Amino acid sequence: MRLYHGGTATIEKPQLLTSAITVRTTDFGNGFYTTTSLEQAERWVKIRRSRHQISGGVVSIFETENDLFDHKELNCLIFKSADEQWLNFVMKNRMNMAFSHEYDVVAGPVANDNVYVVLTLFERGLLDVAEVLHRLKTYKLADQILFHTDKSLRKLTYIGSEEIP
Repeated sequence: MRLYHGGTATIEKPQLLTSAITVRTTDFGNGFYTTTSLEQAERWVKIRRSRHQISGGVVSIFETENDLFDHKELNCLIFKSADEQWLNFVMKNRMNMAFSHEYDVVAGPVANDNVYVVLTLFERGLLDVAEVLHRLKTYKLADQILFHTDKSLRKLTYIGSEEIP
């Protein structure tokens, strides 16, 4: 399976980022985020360029086994859709700095800009769970795969990068 990571520099050897380094607004917690969508990785490049006010960006490309989620030595959590379980997990990660989980890999939909608006309205109590789930069904969501432990990172093999102008 080919995976992509969008950032400001090539990453040949992925590392886990922790809350001391990152702002805790990630969907699945701290770690190393990838996606099967090159388009989504390019969006991540654009977001990071904007945040850091730089002109360049890179999509790092990795390979992993197609049966990554079936490995018995990895504790994986897979969300097939943006359902109530996904929403609860994402909100715990976004709102509770003390929340942690023991999964090696977490995979599921990525919250795009439209979804962030919906999640913010939910955080503020302006939408209930039913309305959030209804609105999420109208969006085409890309995927994201979080590598949350060093053990899981060993499943990634760097194969190249692509500069994003």
